Amino acid sequence: MKQNIYDNEIFFKSYTSLRKTGVTYNDFVEQPAIKSAISSLNGKTVLDLGCGYGQFSKYCIDKGALKVTAVDISMNMIEQAKNENKHDKIEYICSPIEDLNVEYQKFDIIISSLMAHYIEDYTGLIDKIVSLLDTNGEFIFSTEHPIATARKEMNKWIKDEEGNKLHWGLDNYQEEGKREQHWYIDGVIKYHRTISTLINTLISSGLMLEKIIEPQAIPIGLEKMPKLVNEKRRPSFIVIKARK
Repeated sequence: MKQNIYDNEIFFKSYTSLRKTGVTYNDFVEQPAIKSAISSLNGKTVLDLGCGYGQFSKYCIDKGALKVTAVDISMNMIEQAKNENKHDKIEYICSPIEDLNVEYQKFDIIISSLMAHYIEDYTGLIDKIVSLLDTNGEFIFSTEHPIATARKEMNKWIKDEEGNKLHWGLDNYQEEGKREQHWYIDGVIKYHRTISTLINTLISSGLMLEKIIEPQAIPIGLEKMPKLVNEKRRPSFIVIKARK
């Protein structure tokens, strides 16, 4: 069964409150990196996988995209996206990525923001993306960095008696597979993969690797969230760009 934590009432309320602050890792680290990797949106057809509230889909339209197909497993997310980021050039679809059926469509750009680490079958995900990409199309995705997902225990920062962060605890790196953590609710499941698996699966599928970003915070992020200085010590995310 596909995981859908965003339709859990407790999780959705907590997550929504966080994102509405506009002061998050997404705003200052991950999203700027995703946007920097896009060649051009002007006149392009875009598939936004794991679209959430639809902010990025609306961003694509604002930057000249011809059409955006925005997909998310969560009906809560889709309904909120339709309310907050409705546009006649955006089609919202509520579906697990694995079950997505957009008949006979090909896309110039496929974007996936922090979705891949929730998908158990990474090879299957990439195969589906390749089938949906047009010739010379771009696939850009972010995922939690393997350094961040590797350790099975979730107390990753090693701290002294005063609670100061001494160093990041890295372990179990080569043991790929399911990781479970508490994030507002118990039992949030993610899948750890090594960097080599992330990259080699793209290459084996016939995609050409173009760029890898291990982003740090943009300057305003460091002003508003001083703790983002820790991104210099270990990356939270990795952004990968490939082309068909």
